[in-house]
Amino acid sequence: MCLGASPKTIRNVVNCLRSMWQTAEAWGYVHHNPFRGVRLPQMVKAEQPYFTLEEVREILAASPEPYRTFYWLAAETGLRAGELCGVRWRDIGTDALYVKQSVWRGKTQTTKSKAANRPIALSPHLAAHLSFRREADSNLLIFRTKKETPWDHNLVRKRKLYPLCRKLGIACKGFKSFRHGQATLQDQMSVPVKVRQQRMGHTDPSLTIGTYTHAISTDERRFVEELGSRLIQ
Repeated sequence: MCLGASPKTIRNVVNCLRSMWQTAEAWGYVHHNPFRGVRLPQMVKAEQPYFTLEEVREILAASPEPYRTFYWLAAETGLRAGELCGVRWRDIGTDALYVKQSVWRGKTQTTKSKAANRPIALSPHLAAHLSFRREADSNLLIFRTKKETPWDHNLVRKRKLYPLCRKLGIACKGFKSFRHGQATLQDQMSVPVKVRQQRMGHTDPSLTIGTYTHAISTDERRFVEELGSRLIQ
């Protein structure tokens, strides 16, 4: 059973069986514990794949609209794919994007957590690009189907991003790779931890420094201006 399965899968199966056995024990059907002494495999955290700066530049240069804008936003803001699919034109300011909702299985919903409901500073380059593409109806989703429904980012990944990556000779990675790529760049550029936490929308208290605030700081402005310049080189 579970031969060749990952440590996580094995743990999930054992935990499920253990829960069932505990219920049977509580009901008096069994009177021993076969799980006593069972040693579960250690969880090994796999290295998260990410797009390098050079790969992002290649993807942006080779992508037609509106996919180029989608990938550009993903690379610069680090938004989750569902958050990107939920952005409306009214959520785009002159120099910032305001995350207010997300999309799951084609339906809009609230963001993943309170911390995920946040403003994200935009570089002058991306802000100008979005201003040029802005539509008159501010209630429209930026990324929508012909039926005015939100994009399904899984379909975009399979039908657009993966074929493009294969064409460019880049390893096929999901949209989280844009997010992890931006996090990596923040680390390389020595961005303050508080700014990283806000941009990524994390709630982990171990990352919190001082009082959490959603104000766009000078540090974030400086980072995003440099990042925007790097992405379009």
